[in-house]
Amino acid sequence: RKHLQEIPSSSSNVSTGFTWDWDSSKTSEFLSGMGVSVLKKDKLGNENTPQDLLVSSCSPQKRQKVKEKEKDFVIVRRPRLLREADSGISWDALPDELLLAIFAYLPLNDLLKVSLICKRWHRLSFDESLWQTLDLTCRNLLPGVIGQLLPAGVIVFRCPRSCIGNPLFKTMKPLRIQHMDLSNCTVSVADLQSILCRCERLENLSLEGLVLSDDIVKSIAKNPSLIRLNLCGCSGFSAEALELMLSSCSMLEELNLSWCDFTATHVKAAVNHITAKVTQLNLSGYRQNLQISDVKTLVERCPSLVHLDLSDSVMLKPECFQYFHQLIFLQHLCLSRCYQISPAALVELGGIPTLKTLQVFGIVTDNSLQLLKETLPDMKINCSHFTTIARPTVGTKKNHEIWGIKCRLTLRNPS
Repeated sequence: RKHLQEIPSSSSNVSTGFTWDWDSSKTSEFLSGMGVSVLKKDKLGNENTPQDLLVSSCSPQKRQKVKEKEKDFVIVRRPRLLREADSGISWDALPDELLLAIFAYLPLNDLLKVSLICKRWHRLSFDESLWQTLDLTCRNLLPGVIGQLLPAGVIVFRCPRSCIGNPLFKTMKPLRIQHMDLSNCTVSVADLQSILCRCERLENLSLEGLVLSDDIVKSIAKNPSLIRLNLCGCSGFSAEALELMLSSCSMLEELNLSWCDFTATHVKAAVNHITAKVTQLNLSGYRQNLQISDVKTLVERCPSLVHLDLSDSVMLKPECFQYFHQLIFLQHLCLSRCYQISPAALVELGGIPTLKTLQVFGIVTDNSLQLLKETLPDMKINCSHFTTIARPTVGTKKNHEIWGIKCRLTLRNPS
């Protein structure tokens, strides 16, 4: 007895059919919502019926006599039956556009699984439209993972506190990444350079806590559209490389260079080459290396400053207040642990009409703080311990966002 033939596949990328095994009512509801008509028994001639599903509904019966003596016994070949709507619709009959629309609803775990189904699905599952935002926070990324995922079209890449193995990129083709957070990752200088040397479209970048190199800083300099840069706590690069980067990145609006492994030469290179477009700047943590003369230079170069953090600069004195008065847009000022500034001298800052918040932790006692608040009633004092300048994530809320952009693809923890 011959077997019934399978419905032929409409895709040249697959060798076997893959049938949607959902309940027919759910399948109908889902496909209708996607604008696709469902094949029904009473509408076999409908124009929406896939051509490869159209078969003859009735084949003539063939009879064959076996023996002369057995006149009443015949062998009947039953007609080929139509595949009915209840058994689902072939995945292979769906166009690429519809499959991509379906894949767009899949979480990262499931998207990676469907990429193993067949060649066609592997191609579609790595379509650029599906990989625009990717979150791999706190993951152990084996060698080759980054080199496969980032070229898939990732624009927003969130990957702080992860262990990154050798990316193993297959080509030198530039990446499409515009927003990237690699803060506090475990990654070698060479591997970090292999990622950044392929980035030329960055608008937001955070490398907080990482060991860099002159080559890495020069790679950052090749991103003229950079708007926010967070290098808090970084080390390993020269003042010359820093100067080149700041001169090249002329569009910077938020810059965090706090607590880097800087010498006085680094600090002077920074204040002398920061772009005039900067509105938020963090240069805290430089103790004896930041002088009052540097504040003067900084104010002259960056007159549009709105948020300025010079905390932990022990060489600053009340004499530098005259320069703060020149910043006509200044709203937030941080001078915590600038120990040569007395609490009484802080009253002078009340003369800055635009100033809204003042952080002076470590230089005022509880009693003097209360008196200062009464003297400056329109100003919020010591209302925030941490700076948000150029940082990708603010607060502790787990929302998979960096710089206000939500990442859709994120790995779920196993249940």
